[in-house]
Formats: sequence, C-alpha cells, structure tokens
Amino acid sequence: MEIAVIGTGYVGLVSGTCFADSGNHVVCVDNDQNKLEKLSNGVIPIYEPGLDALFYRSVREGRLNFTSDLKSAVTNAEVIFLCLPTPPGADGQADLSFVLNVADEIAGYIEDYKIIVNKSTVPVGTADRVKETIEAKTDVPFDVVSNPEFLREGAAVDDFLKPERVVIGSSSQKACDIMTSLYEPFVRSGNPIITMDERSAEITKYAANAFLATKITFMNEIANVCEQVGANVDNVRKGVGTDSRIGKRFLFSGIGYGGSCFPKDVQAIHRTAKENNYDFRILESVMNVNETQKTSIVRKIAAYYGTEDLSGKTFGLWGLSFKPETDDIREAPSLYITEALTKLGARIKAYDPEATENFKKASKQQVLDSMEFENERTQALKDIDALIIATEWNEFRQPDFEKFKHLMKAPVIFDGRNLFDLSKAEKAGLTYFSVGRPAIKKS
Repeated sequence: MEIAVIGTGYVGLVSGTCFADSGNHVVCVDNDQNKLEKLSNGVIPIYEPGLDALFYRSVREGRLNFTSDLKSAVTNAEVIFLCLPTPPGADGQADLSFVLNVADEIAGYIEDYKIIVNKSTVPVGTADRVKETIEAKTDVPFDVVSNPEFLREGAAVDDFLKPERVVIGSSSQKACDIMTSLYEPFVRSGNPIITMDERSAEITKYAANAFLATKITFMNEIANVCEQVGANVDNVRKGVGTDSRIGKRFLFSGIGYGGSCFPKDVQAIHRTAKENNYDFRILESVMNVNETQKTSIVRKIAAYYGTEDLSGKTFGLWGLSFKPETDDIREAPSLYITEALTKLGARIKAYDPEATENFKKASKQQVLDSMEFENERTQALKDIDALIIATEWNEFRQPDFEKFKHLMKAPVIFDGRNLFDLSKAEKAGLTYFSVGRPAIKKS
C-alpha cells in the first residue's frame, strides 16, 4: 500500500517505519530540512529501542523515504497519516493549528480518493473539523479516520508491531475495510481491530490515558498516606495489584507522571468536559496532586536538612527523562526538581544515559547555571551531599553502595522511584528516603 506520513516526530517516525517494515511503501513528509537531511543520512533523531534495525532495513530496501514535497506525497498515497503536534495551551486546550493547516494544504492536492487519518491525539470533533476543512476546497471523494496511537515511549516499536488493540474510527465502511487490511499483519495473534464512530475513537485515547494517570496518582496518594502512618506502599501495591479487577500495572508510586501523553491528554479531556458544562472533579484532583508530587522530594530534602536554604550544598541527580528507555523530558519531574533546588540555592550534578541534551534545551538558563552534567553515573556522586533519583533506568538498580560512601560526602539518598530494597539500604548504612515507605536514617 502507498502511505504518506505527515510529520516525522515520535509517532510519525515509529508509525512510518513499522508500516514500511510490513511491506508498504512509505513516504514521510516534514518541513524541517535539517531533520530530513539527517533521516536521509541514517541519523534517527529520537531514542527508541529497536527502531534503528527496522529503520535501516526499510531505507536500504527502498520502502521508507523522506521528503519535504507534500504535494508529491499526497498525490501518490492512498492513505495519508497526520502525525502532527497538538500541544496544550495555557488553558489545557489542544492546539489544532498544525493539523488543520496541513489538512487545508492537502485539500489542494487531492486528485482521487484518499483516506486522511488523524494519528495524533486530538480532541473530540477534530475529524469533523478536518473533513470540513478539506470539503471547503475540493469535491474529490475522501474519508477522514480517527486512528489513535497507543505507543509507550521505550516500548513503541513492540507496541506498534504487536498492539493489544487497534482502534479505527470512521463512518465509512470503505475506509474501515482499507484500514483493517493495513493493520491485519500486526494482529495475527488475534488481538482485536475495533471499529467505531470518529468521536468515540477520539475520546478513547483520552479516556485510556486519563484513567492510567488517575491510577498512578491514586497510588501516589496512597504512598503519601503510608508515609504518615508508617506503612510500606510496596506491600500495599502487591495486595491491591493481585486483585484482577485492578491489576499490577501503573500501581508504582513515585514523583508523578510526565511525558508527552498523560499531562496533555488529562488536560485536554478535562478541558473538553469544561467546554461542555461538566466539572470533571476527579481529573482536577489528578492534575493538582501530580503537580505537587513532582517536587515532593524537594520538600523531603528541606525537612531533612531543617532549612529551605540549601546554599553550599550539591546534589547528585540520577535521571532526567520522564521515564527510562527514552530521551523525552517533556513534563519530566527532573525539570521541576532542578528548578526548585536552584531556587533554594543548591547546585546539581546530573547524569542521564540519553536525555541530557534534550534537558538542556528545555531548561531555564538560571537552572543550567547551577548544574553540571556528567558522562557517567558515578561521576555524579563525587563530593555531593546527597543523591536524588528521578528516573528508574536499569543501570541504577544494582549500585555499589560502598562506592557511594567513598565518593559522597555522606551516604544520603532521596529515591523518587523506589529502586532499592529497604533492607539492603539499611544494611549498607545509608540514610535512605523513598516514596510511601519507611525512611532509613543512619544512626
């Protein structure tokens, strides 16, 4: 099948590469010439495990190409995927300008039947708006489909190649049949392709992410209660997670959710409810709790030292990305932690295996002026007053605690991801604070 993917960001590049790997001919379109040049030269601009092998094979075999020529890509394609940014505004409303502007441009290039697919996460009613935009400029037949992505950063390739489900939203049987044929190679094990109307498909993505964000936030609230009453959230999680109605996933407490999906999707569905005169109080609380949770570790630090003046103190920071196996720092807790520590006068020595450059681009200069960035995790331990863990990268899970004590001024750890076993931390002689578990204080 001839496919055009408009936008070579995270979703567009993963989707285009995986469609090409299954035998389709894919042209990825972008207006960033620098990015296109890198892609054409085999440089992948994002970090995503497993993507490189599929990418290089598809490019080598001529199934995956890159261009800035939107007209050519649209003319030759049967299915056109819109994988464009929909950033949230200050009020949480999704910005559809990229999607609608491209839809308007596409309308001028349609010469025969096309399927226009909204792959981006978009508010309810966007398919209607895209359809109206194109209809205003052409009489050529086309269909608009809502096909939300359910890709986890760090596992996106596997999620695309082996999806738990595929959601296709369209009122056109022809479009549904073509989209089903396109996705059938990925669901050979029997996972469902679910067809529905466009608006239901649009809200399905928001509903899924909002529910998972609520699940995470609920466990963070339970963790905060555990700290107050002397319970251990790890034990609570095991007891709750074995209930099949609840399940084990997304029950790990920590310093809040981040990334490109949960924050903006929760905001967007909350905004949609508000625009339709409904007060979505649960999500209001989810957003408020998550905002507070991101800097909860800084409040623990201030309480431990008995002051909010951290001048003269240096903290190591392990992890900058919002989660492991990605270089994405959008809404990462590290951004909020470093800003809060800087305001209290602290200095920071940070290490992350993938996200350092993206963190530098996203941070305020005042914060960067208070930071050093190390190339190896143990370098971030040297002569620090305490270590903060903000991302649960696997390489952090089996540390040499004796080296900690040798390199650090004092073996003090503030763990925002509950990486270490409490008994091992106590045996190693650490002062160790985690989330929702009893604190260990070296005597």
